[in-house]
Parts: sequence; structure tokens; C-alpha cells
Amino acid sequence: MHTPSAQDSSHLLGLYLNDHLAGSSAGLELLNRAAKAHDGRPLGPQLERLAREVEQDRESLKEIMGSLEVPVRRSRAALGWLGEKAGRLKLNRRLFLRSPLSDVIELEAMRLGVEGKRSCWRSLRSLADGDDRLDKAQLAWLLDRAEEQAETLERLRTMCALRVFAPGSTARTQAASPSVGQSLPRGAF
Repeated sequence: MHTPSAQDSSHLLGLYLNDHLAGSSAGLELLNRAAKAHDGRPLGPQLERLAREVEQDRESLKEIMGSLEVPVRRSRAALGWLGEKAGRLKLNRRLFLRSPLSDVIELEAMRLGVEGKRSCWRSLRSLADGDDRLDKAQLAWLLDRAEEQAETLERLRTMCALRVFAPGSTARTQAASPSVGQSLPRGAF
């Protein structure tokens, strides 16, 4: 494997960060859509909170990119937005209505996005040891928040999967231990 030059490394970091920015655009679209679908229902506030946090994380990424002098490539961000829109097209025999499976699939996709974000924060935290343009404390905080987001999404995903694949299961309420400040009653969907 060949070691890239400093110029190549800078270019590759720019591509990497812009790809993560595109992913955050897609994730934010998905979270906003899921929060709207659950408006007035118990999952709504948790999804709205996650959407606000992902939007803040996206802004943090843009600030980090600015501090590293990495330009935002709008074309890549647009691809993330388009990718989320294309992801809505599913062959689930429900052209205009949400399938019961939609919650499970969307929560899995959101969880995968947060895992990718965690990897990005870890990579940047590693780079911060040799680059004082990066704020180690900020990156540690962003990483902690991403870990909390992943836990929340996994709890919600498990709950939805049980609701869809094992209706009436008593394990459903056990898997649904509420997040801080949020309780979900039995049959909350």
C-alpha cells in the first residue's frame, strides 16, 4: 500500500469529510421525515430531538471543515439528499402509505448513519493529536453524543422490530427502556 503525499492526504480528507456531510444531509432528511410520520405519537419527540442533534452535528462538521480549510462541495451534499429521496422508493406494495416495516428499515438506516458519524469523529479525534486546528474536547463531546444517539436508535429499532415481527410480545416493553426524560407506554405506536 502506498503512502499518499501531504497534498493527496489533504485532498482525500476533503473527500472523506464531504462524503460525511452528504451522509448527514441524507440522515437529517430521513430523521425529519420519520419525526413527521410520528408527530403526536410517543416516538415523535425522540425523533425530533435526534433530528435537531443531527442538524447541530452537521453544522459542527461544517465548522470543522472550515477550520481545516476543506471546502464544502455542494454537489456531494446534493447527492446525499437525492440518495435519501431515492431510498423512499420501496417495493412494499404500498405506493403512498408507510409500511409497518418502514420504521424498522428507517431506524436501521439512521443507526448505520450514526455509526458512520462516530467513525468520522474518531478519525478526527485521532488527527487532533497532531493538528491543533481540531478541538479535542469538542470531538470527544461529539463522539459521546453520537454514542447516545446510537443507543437511542437501537432501542427504538428493537422496539419497532418486535412490534412488527412479534406483535403482542411481552419482550417488546422490556426492550423499550425509555431514554432520559422520555417514557414510552405499552402499545405506544
